[in-house]
Amino acid sequence: MIKKYYQSILLFFAAILLLSLGSCDPARKYEKAETEAIANYLSSNPADSFKLKPSGLYYMDVVIGTGRAPAVGDTGHVVYTGKFLNGNIFDTNAGGADLVFPMGEGVLMAGFDEGVTYMKEGGKATLLIPSKLGYGTQGYYTIPGYTPLLYDVQLVKVIPGPSK
Repeated sequence: MIKKYYQSILLFFAAILLLSLGSCDPARKYEKAETEAIANYLSSNPADSFKLKPSGLYYMDVVIGTGRAPAVGDTGHVVYTGKFLNGNIFDTNAGGADLVFPMGEGVLMAGFDEGVTYMKEGGKATLLIPSKLGYGTQGYYTIPGYTPLLYDVQLVKVIPGPSK
């Protein structure tokens, strides 16, 4: 009888411990903060006409290109500037060599790769990339996890893939 009593008490405290640990999920806090940061950015920049894509990428044409649209397997040449939502630049290749990469093969972060596929040669666009399509929960060097990023991108040239 006493043994069952102690088992019940132990089971009760184990249940409370599990419930309290489950409610302390730090990821939810960071996800909420990221969602709020994106919403604040969008409301603070009403002139920007971002389109929300099904993946969660925010895409905005700045200059619509007139050349070739890239397809999977093509090689894209781009000039980009990466910024945090506060406008601070963390990376750029402007004034240097083009970033050259195969389209749709997962070489670059998913949001960047996807964003370029909506462009045409000669076009310029701004991409607002949530962390799930960027550097995720872990981040990358100086970019913390759960950080949404802005990229100003110019698609300079598209070279058809080998099967085209």
